[in-house]
Amino acid sequence: MSTDYSRALGARLRAIRNQQGLSLQGVEDKSHGRWKAVVVGSYERGDRAVTVQRLSELAVFYGVPVSELLPDPRPSSAVTATTKIVLNLESLGSLPADEAGPLARYASTIQAQRHDYNGKVLSIRAEDLKSLAIIYDMSPDELTGRLIEWGVLSPGMEGIASADDEDGELNPNWERRRAPR
Repeated sequence: MSTDYSRALGARLRAIRNQQGLSLQGVEDKSHGRWKAVVVGSYERGDRAVTVQRLSELAVFYGVPVSELLPDPRPSSAVTATTKIVLNLESLGSLPADEAGPLARYASTIQAQRHDYNGKVLSIRAEDLKSLAIIYDMSPDELTGRLIEWGVLSPGMEGIASADDEDGELNPNWERRRAPR
């Protein structure tokens, strides 16, 4: 297993453990010693190879599908996961609550978590836009179009939430459409 892949796998393992609110010692305690903190820590650092069998058992312990423990092998995943989209909060505030209510509540929650109350703009990730599309019961591209119509998102952001096309390749227009950093 390559060092980069081992580190990426370890980062996924650590992320899942952290999402569950467990320390390494907490994993050992919760598993009644089945999973030693030192072993899980070495998997997470990429210092120790994990067998498919052990990875499967760890997935069962965490209560997640094995696929959630595996890093995404596509090089585009890092770009997609970290790309930010800038929402115009002033435009959002002027929209009727029946249309923009879910987005306004979502933005308000993010502002509260970040302690960011400048009220002008808010950066979100492409993944956040995909979640919002589910709330609005439309595709990410349809929601992007709606946000542009509302003036909440700058024109030219079409396709931002679908950086990967159907065959998993990076959309060739991604760099042109990506929000400024």
